[in-house]
Amino acid sequence: MATVLEPDTGYRFSGRLSWSGYLLGFGLGGFFDGILLHQVLQWHHLLINVKGPVFEDLKVQILADGLFHVLMYLIALAGLWLLWKARKEYADPGADRLLLANAFIGFGVWHILDSVLSHWILGIHRIRVDAENVLFWDLLWFFVFGAAPLVIGMVLKKRAGTGGGSRYRSKATALSIALAVTVAGPIAALPPSDVTTVMVFFKSGTSPNEIFNAIDAADGRILWAASAGDVWALDVKDSAKTSVFYKHGAYLVSNSALALGCLAWTSVAS
Repeated sequence: MATVLEPDTGYRFSGRLSWSGYLLGFGLGGFFDGILLHQVLQWHHLLINVKGPVFEDLKVQILADGLFHVLMYLIALAGLWLLWKARKEYADPGADRLLLANAFIGFGVWHILDSVLSHWILGIHRIRVDAENVLFWDLLWFFVFGAAPLVIGMVLKKRAGTGGGSRYRSKATALSIALAVTVAGPIAALPPSDVTTVMVFFKSGTSPNEIFNAIDAADGRILWAASAGDVWALDVKDSAKTSVFYKHGAYLVSNSALALGCLAWTSVAS
């Protein structure tokens, strides 16, 4: 990749170093959005506002959120690969600030793009779909996590040429960003502590008798069930018993935040 002059720094860096920061920051923005809003706060799903019977299916919402995270993984992996290819430039003056600045810019661009495209043009979701004033939350997120990081990144980029930097500091910056990206995704799949709720996805064609036998064997309590009868939210006090579901036709049993976040927009079975 050709060496280019970074106009704000006055130094020449390869496009690999510059784009690694942009992509890693963009990927972090996506992980931040998905983990915090989809799973922790449970304010929305990616396609929560899309109308149609297909999108009322819990599996479709799960699939859309999952594909979104896959895309963020691919972007983050591309950023990590470029960062590795540019490792010889870490000792160059301003390299550490440039990498950090571009990461801030990428993070901000993600939230600006998400706000403009997903919230206001396509309308597939809003920050808080259940809020009385959804625009307030959209604008708050836009400025705090979009505009502010973008401005910070641009300021840091202009200052990248004012300091000499060091190989140690540049490596520390690169390692910190790489670690943040690497652990962001897996953290989302960790089961929350003291949570006994599990999501069980049964194979197509599993009979109701088989499903209820599985629930009885696990001493489970039904919290919610999809109308198709293939997705169930259950309270299972003894986590050691969840493996029994696989013997009765389940193809996925999870108590991770990734699956539990889907309960925010479902009704508890009566």
